[in-house]
Amino acid sequence: MEERTIYISAYDKKRLLKLINRSNSGSNSLKELTKELDRAQVVEPRDIPGNVITMNSRIRLKDIDSGEEMEYTLVFPQDADFKNKKISILAPIGTALIGYSVGDIIEWQVPKGIRKLQVEELLYQPEAAGDYDL
Repeated sequence: MEERTIYISAYDKKRLLKLINRSNSGSNSLKELTKELDRAQVVEPRDIPGNVITMNSRIRLKDIDSGEEMEYTLVFPQDADFKNKKISILAPIGTALIGYSVGDIIEWQVPKGIRKLQVEELLYQPEAAGDYDL
């Protein structure tokens, strides 16, 4: 799988590191999130590009293989609600989404192989909307 440059706001990184540090778990999801944070370029919230997925962003994705489109909001674990399309940052797809941009193709391992989703549209990004403390 190709590694792309991803961006994260300093505010999101700080909150996600707190989440990781509070957990006593050495789970794969926390390890994957830590890996993503370590490789991300950190920028101030006001400087995050408007096409980048940040925490609390709502995005429209397209499954490359099936053509199916879906919308999700990327949230912290306590706000996750799959029925309302709110995906936890600790879910494999959540960890895969953080920091990617519109047009990017996200790949991640699932039991049946590699799944590929393209970021079609960023429907809402807190930073672009001036909501810096969500």
